[in-house]
Amino acid sequence: MHCNDIEVVMHLKNEEGWNQTEKDWELLIKNPHNTCLVAEYQQKVIGTATAINYSDKVAWIGMVLVDRNYRGQGVSKLLLTDLMKKLEQCKSIKLDATAAGLPVYKKMGFVNEYSICRFTNSSQKNSFTDKYKISPEPVQAKDIPEIVKFDKLIFGVERTSLINFLLENYPDKAWLLKRNNQITGYALGRDGTRFNQIGPVSALTTNDAKILIAEALKSLTDKPVVMDIIEDKKDLSDWLNSIGFINKRPFIRMYYKDNPYPGILNRQYLICGPEFG
Repeated sequence: MHCNDIEVVMHLKNEEGWNQTEKDWELLIKNPHNTCLVAEYQQKVIGTATAINYSDKVAWIGMVLVDRNYRGQGVSKLLLTDLMKKLEQCKSIKLDATAAGLPVYKKMGFVNEYSICRFTNSSQKNSFTDKYKISPEPVQAKDIPEIVKFDKLIFGVERTSLINFLLENYPDKAWLLKRNNQITGYALGRDGTRFNQIGPVSALTTNDAKILIAEALKSLTDKPVVMDIIEDKKDLSDWLNSIGFINKRPFIRMYYKDNPYPGILNRQYLICGPEFG
């Protein structure tokens, strides 16, 4: 895949109603450590598959798309088989599967880890009743090393390129929470073609995660918002329901063969998105 493919792969993405932007594709394509493939038929792009590389430890598969006119002909299997061969140097391969993709991944040997729930609000109203004694602060450049370190501990591997991308492009969606001068949580986000996405959000407690999300939502009044929340965070899910978010559909987090970098699950609240983990 090359940057001159972005127009056509955006068309494939839009046909599915997905949320990614040209900037998201550029992040995936331009980093030489990532692996991004297209399937072509008669010089026409009919399918895509990507894998973002996290420190040569975890490869995260995403953006598996096939033109509707060519489905059922093994295109996704062809892309994934080639992609997996190119990822042999990574110690772990993971993905977040849609219901449609789940049977394909299972046949390839992927194993379920847990579920993720997608919550959306087409016009969130910022009607919060909780009052918090502490407020998040906007992320500054000097905070980046601390956020990278915190994220590595909780996610399981270092994601410097992803964090830098989010902070450089969407600084207004980046928040940091500290207690006693120590980071206790952060929230990042990005624009989308359909929704503003909040995530990743990692924190030491559910209360701190709520404080960060509430702060992120303040600037998104009357705007469409999406969040992908790990299923075991029931208190957070109930709170999102109470402020108008609807649980739309699940993803299944899966890994191939081994899962040496699961991270600290109880401190992961919102993922960045199924294409990034």
